Amino acid sequence: MPAKKPLARAAAPPRKRPPARLPDAAVAEAFARLRAARPEPKGELDYVNPFTLLVAVVLSAQATDAGVNKATKRLFALADAPQKMAALGEEKIAAEIRTIGLYRNKAKNVAELSRQLIARFGGEVPRTREELETLPGVGRKTANVVLNIAFGQETIAVDTHLFRVSNRLRLAPGATPLAVELGLEKRVPAEFRRHAHHWLILHGRYVCKAVKPLCGTCPLADLCPWPDKRL
Repeated sequence: MPAKKPLARAAAPPRKRPPARLPDAAVAEAFARLRAARPEPKGELDYVNPFTLLVAVVLSAQATDAGVNKATKRLFALADAPQKMAALGEEKIAAEIRTIGLYRNKAKNVAELSRQLIARFGGEVPRTREELETLPGVGRKTANVVLNIAFGQETIAVDTHLFRVSNRLRLAPGATPLAVELGLEKRVPAEFRRHAHHWLILHGRYVCKAVKPLCGTCPLADLCPWPDKRL
């Protein structure tokens, strides 16, 4: 008796490819919904002035905001200005932030950027990205956060959450943070630019998570073309 041939498996349905970009009308609708949910979004780092904000953002690299806030509570009580921080010195700064990852290198950067603010900028935090990026430990993302929160500029700071959300939603897809930033600058309607990066970061942090996104309760689910949505 001849052996039975194995049953052929049904071909998997072709994977639907997401569009190159979300339509402009859908982009505006997405931001309108994010604004409705959080009319006045706030960053989650604690600070008291532009200088302490700058320090907090420098310390937040590869660390959680909650962890940074815990470490800076006493630090900012001791030194809330460049002059005080420089006087505190690298070793004492390190002792205050030792619970944060890479704390020794970060303490070195904070001490040096404090000295440079005094020597080069009269103790004031500069208001341009180019000047901010000349300070130790300050990259483009850090500069954009400071310019946006401290000085109200319409900058977009691309962290891992925002990068993920922008690519999943096809708001401004890009292979690098800079590509996403520049794309969003062109695509975000003017009325939403001031808080755009806050809305996207918070959405990525609490809803559009990396591993287990909450697609079932996402206010943007019907707009989202991401093929791996979990509805």
